[in-house]
Amino acid sequence: MAQEKGMIQTVVTKESLKKALEEIGVTSNMMIEVHSSLSSFGHVIGGARTVVDALMEIVGEDGTLLMPVQAVDNSEPSKWVNPPASTTLWKTIRKEMPEYNPERTDLWRMGAVAENFRNRDGIVFSNHPSMSYAAYGRHAKLLCNRQSLHFPFAEESPTARLYELKGHVLLLGVGFDKVTCMHLAEYRAECRPIIVEGASTRSAEGKEWRKYLNLDLDSSSFKRVGTIMKKKGMIKETMVGNCHIQFFSVNDAVDEATQYFEKTVLYDLYR
Repeated sequence: MAQEKGMIQTVVTKESLKKALEEIGVTSNMMIEVHSSLSSFGHVIGGARTVVDALMEIVGEDGTLLMPVQAVDNSEPSKWVNPPASTTLWKTIRKEMPEYNPERTDLWRMGAVAENFRNRDGIVFSNHPSMSYAAYGRHAKLLCNRQSLHFPFAEESPTARLYELKGHVLLLGVGFDKVTCMHLAEYRAECRPIIVEGASTRSAEGKEWRKYLNLDLDSSSFKRVGTIMKKKGMIKETMVGNCHIQFFSVNDAVDEATQYFEKTVLYDLYR
């Protein structure tokens, strides 16, 4: 009998994912920044829930998981692209944008795994209105207890704490352009111009639009840094289902990116 078009031929289970992660060195007690694409796996029995269950089980009670849960639409409308907003609407958008709420604000292209993760019991959130993180586990509060409004991926950020604690990054079906911790290298290399951004927040006086300083961040070079790391043997890789999995040190990624930016990007005005 001919196979029906579109028929599921292989599946990913919680145990097959855990086995793949263990093979590349993911163990209990680790602190891991996770970036994922559920669709990259093919068919996962149980969907995003299964992926999050596997991650939580493999790091155990003493491990820590960290995921960006960015609400990028809660941002300065004059900088919107794909699509841009008409100049006539900027004032209205700033006025009507709901204030950030870590449990209710829509995530922007973060994916089903991050959405499932942020709704679990025991999740701790950082407090940035646009560039927030969610964390779970032993060091969740330590990672998220202080994220600066200004320069949110710099030294007062969850990934800076992850760097200090020698954490790791796990990519599940996504590329290096998604590696949020590598933005820390852009700050350390002082390679980007400073810009003014904004977001809707809640203060003692009620909802308000807050302006904050940031760098004009650009992750387009992160893939080149990933290629350098791969050539140096810094990345462990495997497959489960159709998903390409990569696992590496936060410190290696940030240090290599910092060196790359210092050699290739010059903004002497800001040095």
